[in-house]
Amino acid sequence: MRNIHYFWRHPLAEQMREEGRQEGRQEGRAQARAEIVLRILGRRQIDVPDPVRDRILASTDLDELGTWFDRSHEVADARELFTEGS
Repeated sequence: MRNIHYFWRHPLAEQMREEGRQEGRQEGRAQARAEIVLRILGRRQIDVPDPVRDRILASTDLDELGTWFDRSHEVADARELFTEGS
């Protein structure tokens, strides 16, 4: 009898699925952090211009988003999130 190997059970397929899951989790964390930054600014009644909102939502760098999160508690203008030393 001949062994049949199905691609979806192949180790390479498993690896690809796991990489996809990890990437999805990373994107989800970035999206959540971006939304938190925007929420903090909103709760502080700081106007967020569309270009600033777009830049925050487009970021996938968790460190960058963490920096913006920290700054979001202190800035007076949303554009200051992107300014070093804010």
